[in-house]
Amino acid sequence: MDIKHLHTFLTAAKTLNFTQTAEILDYAQSSITAHIKSLEGELGVPLFERLGKRIYLTDAGMQLKQYAQKMVDLDETMREALSNQDEVNVTLTIGAQESQCTYRLPQILQLFRSRHPKVKMVFKPVHTIDIAKDLLLSGNLDLAFITDTRKDTPMLCKKELIEEDLVFVVAPTHHLTQNEILSIQNVAQETILLTEEGCSYRNQFEYQCHIEGIYPEQIIEFSSIEAIKKCVIAGLGMTLLPKMTVEKELENGLLKELETTIAMEPVFTELAWHKDKYIFSYLEDFIQIVCEQYKVFNGSSRID
Repeated sequence: MDIKHLHTFLTAAKTLNFTQTAEILDYAQSSITAHIKSLEGELGVPLFERLGKRIYLTDAGMQLKQYAQKMVDLDETMREALSNQDEVNVTLTIGAQESQCTYRLPQILQLFRSRHPKVKMVFKPVHTIDIAKDLLLSGNLDLAFITDTRKDTPMLCKKELIEEDLVFVVAPTHHLTQNEILSIQNVAQETILLTEEGCSYRNQFEYQCHIEGIYPEQIIEFSSIEAIKKCVIAGLGMTLLPKMTVEKELENGLLKELETTIAMEPVFTELAWHKDKYIFSYLEDFIQIVCEQYKVFNGSSRID
């Protein structure tokens, strides 16, 4: 339905005179007639009744008048919003795991905010890869940081940022520090503190336990990496975490890394978005800032 035809109809409904309507809209009278006939043909009902030299709205015309005004008002609101579009009305919604929010995003956000101070930013916690992917595919996230093992997801564009080292750590006083190398057999007698189910490296660890038929004595699950570290430092058990999350504690001697024979596939932090997502300039800039900063984190001159 042509919005111009609705404008014509509303003007004619007000004037009840096609000649006057043509003058107001600066159209030829034949154009006014054509617009009205086009609407009547599309809707399958007469909108005006012509009695002699005067015209009147039909019942259908009276009904259309209400809807047409709403449609024209909405069209004008839409056009005004888009013509005045700037970053004041923009919200960037990002999904990230706690490790990214705490240890890497502050520098990225500082740079982005300096370039785009008007963009509103919303962060949603995504504790598992599946949650992040579902939110991206449903359009509830613009971007997400995910930690995965290079699995292909057809509906997502992904940019690999950095390979994450995984480490088993304990308190320096833990008895496992006396072992030369941590084996999967050692795990059977231990309490291990892990992130929530669905975490890529937790899945790997549990798979290794499954194929060996060996399971930890107790698994304590946390949604917070900081909580895990505090409990491990207190001697509650061992944990498996990305090394970047425990570097400070390792340097300060609060935690000790265990050498291990447990085979863990490398995991990679990736930035992901829906393949059909329109990349606005501010979104493109955010992606570029992320890539530049991860080059610094990675100690590398480039990212493939």
